Amino acid sequence: MGGFKKFLFRGNLVDLAVAVVVGAAFGSLVKDFTTSFIAPLISLFGGKPDYTKLSIKISDTTFPYGVFLTSAISFFITAVIVYFIVVLPTAKLIERLDGHKEATERECPQCLSEIPVKARRCRFCTVEVLPTNEAPA
Repeated sequence: MGGFKKFLFRGNLVDLAVAVVVGAAFGSLVKDFTTSFIAPLISLFGGKPDYTKLSIKISDTTFPYGVFLTSAISFFITAVIVYFIVVLPTAKLIERLDGHKEATERECPQCLSEIPVKARRCRFCTVEVLPTNEAPA
């Protein structure tokens, strides 16, 4: 029973559980955002794409490809709008907030590997390098 308890309280399992819960909440948020704002915006400019009645019949079997086509167009339009309204501004904000942090690594001038800022020797190619606070401007 102790092993099971240890398994349940491992950091990765708890992190995964939190990620699933937050992911589900975020999925609900995106769905509601799409329903509330994006779908009306699409309808406002071009009408709601509806190709559900399109199908092809081979022998006695009907292939309703219009359902897929309608979903694919809606997905593409939604993805484009979410990218430009949510993803791009969020990435810019994160970049702006992280831009003020002091760098902890830099490139080795010889092998271009990442080394600590205050390193005096590259850990990969062993070339001597000046720490950045002693480097010429």
